[in-house]
Amino acid sequence: MTGVQLVGHGGLDQLILRHDIPVPHPQADEVLIRVGASSVNNTDINTRTGWYSHDADAAHTSWSGQPMSFPRIQGADCCGRIVAAGSAVDPSRLGERVLVRTMQDPVTIDSKEMPVTLGSEIDGAFAEYLVVRSSEAFRIESPLTDSELATFPCAYSTAEGLLQRAGVSAERVLITGASGGVGSALVQLAAMRGADVTAVASPDNHQALRDLGAHRLIARDASLLEEVGDSTTDVVIDVVGGDSFPGVLKILTPWGRYATAGAVARPGVALDLRDLYLKDLTLFGCTFHPRSVFADLVGYIEAGGITPIVADEYDLTDIRTAQERFMSKDFFGKIAIVSP
Repeated sequence: MTGVQLVGHGGLDQLILRHDIPVPHPQADEVLIRVGASSVNNTDINTRTGWYSHDADAAHTSWSGQPMSFPRIQGADCCGRIVAAGSAVDPSRLGERVLVRTMQDPVTIDSKEMPVTLGSEIDGAFAEYLVVRSSEAFRIESPLTDSELATFPCAYSTAEGLLQRAGVSAERVLITGASGGVGSALVQLAAMRGADVTAVASPDNHQALRDLGAHRLIARDASLLEEVGDSTTDVVIDVVGGDSFPGVLKILTPWGRYATAGAVARPGVALDLRDLYLKDLTLFGCTFHPRSVFADLVGYIEAGGITPIVADEYDLTDIRTAQERFMSKDFFGKIAIVSP
């Protein structure tokens, strides 16, 4: 089959297009999926560059922190159809259109439970076919295209998981990095809950974010404390980190909540512990989520409650160009990858 293999940590030259990769064979509890489309996420770049390693010189870890195995087929998003199934899978699933859960149930290795992420610990969707446990392939009924559906799994499940962990309801919520895949998903999903949403993004994207449900827009280089005010926000959902971190704690109300699932600016931040304990703040780090989060997401999609945002499409054979475009950040929403 045709696919793109990551052969080591480094630059775009580590992504190798091949046409002779064996089609994987499903084990008893697995299904074989013909990939229709995937999309590009920060995790694809982070995994390729070794960003998840705390030791920059080692650069050897996957999303879960375990040693990376090469070659690896990346692609954390997948929309496709089941074309074969293992002996323990109900044969009626053949032909189902499915979305694959990105952050999957752990597996037991040497008596230890190990997390599994599509395209990191196991091969992902930057190929014509992939295999996953049948339980991780969720049936989807939708008029949306494969490319549109492929923008949902990683970004929107991350966003939904953040909002559920932080218990967001009809309250004042500030979202950083709002023009990205996770950020734009957060705006939609928070607005759907009745939240009063403040979104931080480049002014070029402000109108698009208003259309998604944001009530107030702030330029990403503005001072949050000056724009919003001290102790005015119930919840901050942050995927940026870096220099803005001290400000997001100061704008939180007493007993406010902060949740994060990313650090696109920089993972190292300055923390004044007084901001944390004098306000009785709660901080959430969010990566892996219960199955119910993805099931909820599928329900929103089927009900037409959320909108896919496809900034552009690239053929799988142009994966290097697609990742280069992704790293430029000169787009709004998601970049889809169409399988051959």
